[in-house]
Amino acid sequence: MGERVDVRKTYKLFIGGAWPRSESGRSYEVMSADGKFIANAARASRKDLRDAVAAARKAWPKWAGLTAYNRGQILYRVAEVMESRRAELIHEVERAEQDQGRHRPDPAESQVDEAIDTWVWYAGLTDKLAYMAGGLNPVAGPYFNISVPEPTGVAGIVCPERPSLGGSCARLAAALCGGNAVVAVASEKHPLPAITMSECFATSDLPPGVANILTGHKEELVPVLAAHGDVDAIDVTGVASKDLETVEAAAAANVKRIVRAGAAGQTRPDRRTQPARSPYEATAFMEIKTVWHPKGA
Repeated sequence: MGERVDVRKTYKLFIGGAWPRSESGRSYEVMSADGKFIANAARASRKDLRDAVAAARKAWPKWAGLTAYNRGQILYRVAEVMESRRAELIHEVERAEQDQGRHRPDPAESQVDEAIDTWVWYAGLTDKLAYMAGGLNPVAGPYFNISVPEPTGVAGIVCPERPSLGGSCARLAAALCGGNAVVAVASEKHPLPAITMSECFATSDLPPGVANILTGHKEELVPVLAAHGDVDAIDVTGVASKDLETVEAAAAANVKRIVRAGAAGQTRPDRRTQPARSPYEATAFMEIKTVWHPKGA
């Protein structure tokens, strides 16, 4: 019997709870930081992005309609599944981000542990957002005036290039925490950890379509995401500085909410390369609705 050949993993898109190849049939080479070939990743097209937005829009009402406690349980389950696949995630991060020299991000083990802890943190925040961002407002009249945070809807997320896994987790967990559905464009150079993370979604009770992850060239996908009329908010954390003005202008054309990590000034001195965790990162994807109710009614 001849020597067995390993079955190589095929990295695909994650749309509507399934892993399709790009409708265009395209792929691109993913290289390690020291220039070695790792694998081929699917190169999403504009149609793939539109399909992902349609899947997110369809899934959003059910996700937003769950109780905050139930959403927290599901996000915690994501952390549980990632913990069970910790060794695989570490391997993906190591081969993607090795040989970074002085500017090397957190070691792989630290980044994966931080990513898992991020899901746990936002899982615990889900049922506290209403108390932290809402409340009873004093008014001059016989009324109750109540502010309540509600999800914006479908959020487009441009994930940071590094840390490839930690950055994706931080931005997705913040948006999902408040009841939004997500279409995320993963790190272009290091997309494989994000796709591996998406495999954890399938066994975490996350409804299909709530989180969608695309891999490909940002210059092709991000302008379409910013201009899409059915996307309610866009996270520009991973947009290159030279493209930021153009992307924000496209988003402003259809009155889209623009979000970026740490816009309220949060810092993580212990994890400089890891986006901050804070209630603001979740409420940035939410609308504050005010309700008037007559007293005694």
